[in-house]
Amino acid sequence: MKKEKSVKYQFITILNNDIFQYILFLVVIFAKIFYMKNAAFFSFLFLFLVFGANKITAQSNANKSSTQIKRLITKKRAFNKSYGYGYRIQIYYGDETKARSVLNKFKLTFPDVYTKLDYNKPDWKVQVGNYKTKLEADKSVISFSEEFTGLIVIPLGK
Repeated sequence: MKKEKSVKYQFITILNNDIFQYILFLVVIFAKIFYMKNAAFFSFLFLFLVFGANKITAQSNANKSSTQIKRLITKKRAFNKSYGYGYRIQIYYGDETKARSVLNKFKLTFPDVYTKLDYNKPDWKVQVGNYKTKLEADKSVISFSEEFTGLIVIPLGK
């Protein structure tokens, strides 16, 4: 009994589909006009349209998935805005006086590069640059390594 209900439910769902009803209407009209002359042709056309209606409705599912993709992109952008993303280069980790002197030396040597002095009890960090990829950060490490030693690429984020 349950199988019959599910089959009936599926058939009703198919009939409720607007595209299927439109195609069925067109087939019935054409069949009435040319029924006797081309019965085999219209039988084939009817079957083709019935089984092809599934592919037509698949296009509407693409719109649903594109809205899901857009929603995921907005979530990713919100996450990046609140937690950050990318890489920085840490050039020093230690006491405050040495950190400030390293920061000033770096600013004099590379004035166009972003610098940040961060306090993390009980030590201070000097981090420089804002890089989207690790490759960009690694290229900068090579140029900074002429003046500074012990450079570490740090991923940003939580």
